[in-house]
Amino acid sequence: MPYAPTTAAPRVGISRIAALYLIIGGIVAATHHYWSNLHTLKAVLSAVIATLLWPLILVGVDMHLR
Repeated sequence: MPYAPTTAAPRVGISRIAALYLIIGGIVAATHHYWSNLHTLKAVLSAVIATLLWPLILVGVDMHLR
């Protein structure tokens, strides 16, 4: 009896490195108070940008939208 070839289903998701990057970004942004008082769209966008570009926060760049 011949065996059918096995194929793996494609994985959809985020890599471990990208997940780690976003987790660190969330922590850095939270420690710099970007995730507190999210009452306006500008505050939410600032928090998202700070999470994605967290290395810039560490060198002193202010990510708050004005």
